[in-house]
Amino acid sequence: MASPPFMGNLPNPEAIFESWWPIIIGIIGGVAFALRQYMRGAKCISDLKLEDKVAIVTGGGSGIGKQLAIDLAKRGCKVYTTARTQEQAQTTEKEIREQSKSELVHCIACELHKFSSIRSFVSAFKKKEDELHYLVHNAGVMMCEYNKTEDGFEEQFQVNYLAPFLMTSMLLDTLKSSTQSRVLLTVAPAYKLGTPPFMDCPPQDKYNPGEAYALSKLALVLFGFTLAEKLKDDDVHVHSVLPGVVNTNIYRHLPFRKSAFVSLSFAPFLWFLMKSDEDGAQTLLYALLSESAGKTTGKIYKECAEVEFADIIKNEELRDALWKQTIKWTKQKELTQ
Repeated sequence: MASPPFMGNLPNPEAIFESWWPIIIGIIGGVAFALRQYMRGAKCISDLKLEDKVAIVTGGGSGIGKQLAIDLAKRGCKVYTTARTQEQAQTTEKEIREQSKSELVHCIACELHKFSSIRSFVSAFKKKEDELHYLVHNAGVMMCEYNKTEDGFEEQFQVNYLAPFLMTSMLLDTLKSSTQSRVLLTVAPAYKLGTPPFMDCPPQDKYNPGEAYALSKLALVLFGFTLAEKLKDDDVHVHSVLPGVVNTNIYRHLPFRKSAFVSLSFAPFLWFLMKSDEDGAQTLLYALLSESAGKTTGKIYKECAEVEFADIIKNEELRDALWKQTIKWTKQKELTQ
């Protein structure tokens, strides 16, 4: 079929649609859409309302923590979250209130690399609340440069593990007095790569950011498993959660994020291959809201489903040794007494 005279040498649109190109383009688009949906992961479809419930979500300034706080607040839950500075706390509180359309949101400054700041946070919370139904340890740091905290610990080990241990121990009485409370630990597959022994702070010349991160996550998973065992006769359920690869600020210390040019160049690929903040919060929501997670304890969840722990978590001797040492590090009494 010839092109109309007014089109000159331009391709005939009718001829184009008589070819295979529309089919090829449609297939490519369909596959890309399906892959993107797959990368986003499973969804928590619960419509459970949470009036009269109280939650703490650490790391609410951005990422998964912020999205989780927004979702809980929309359900009627009173939410307390953390930010590193007072200024950030004010901004975070305002943003979450606006996005959730709830005034039941409070953000308190808390620096997780300082035990004194955690104690201040818990004290401030207990002055306001007598109950705590959900405690979500979401905040963390990944593969940062070597830093020894004022308490004498390697920063990743303190923020990712010791901080949740200390905060939980100080809030355990409130959790026990609240009906069907849950403690969630946001972990990562890197825990499988952690290699004991655990130490407060390795020498700087022996420090490897990746190994330190994996060890801190291994300690966190061991803690969750042990705590669940110790509280199995109480109405406190403890679970670990693998949120997946989520495009958040936790990767800010990695080389590709330190270069603005490289980061910008890879942004489209990261958006396509990684979960959004909202997607990353889904399995945490499942572990908080699902009936099955409320009937069990000591589980690990991925993509809104229970998965198996790595074999190292079943090492009772390792769990007990870490627990006893952490009691000394944090200067806490035995949590279950």
